[in-house]
Amino acid sequence: MNLINCKECGRMFGSQNGELYCSKCRVDDNADFKKVREYLYDNPGATVQEVAEETGVSETLIIKFLKQERIEIIEDGNAILLCERCGKSIRSGRYCEVCKAEIKKELAQAAKSLHESKGPKVKYHSHNNK
Repeated sequence: MNLINCKECGRMFGSQNGELYCSKCRVDDNADFKKVREYLYDNPGATVQEVAEETGVSETLIIKFLKQERIEIIEDGNAILLCERCGKSIRSGRYCEVCKAEIKKELAQAAKSLHESKGPKVKYHSHNNK
């Protein structure tokens, strides 16, 4: 367990499994997500602004839910969420499918290159001269 400051409120807490938010902020976040999800269930196609106004959840938090792929924009070609790599319009997440595939390929190549640069492992053994 690591002691870290909550990314939302700044309060120090014991983080397990890489958690970034304290338990209070996680509960608040889940409650806000539930409001957004329920509103979108009843009002598919609502804009971020409409959802924010009707639920009281900030547009910033709604966009965070989109980036976390917890919710998705229905129509293609939106101007709300753009791929952080190429700028193409996306429905959820941080990257478009093409960039995700390219990033995955680049990471695999980097891992292979790193593995190869370590060279062959040399085995040593000790001689007992008793």
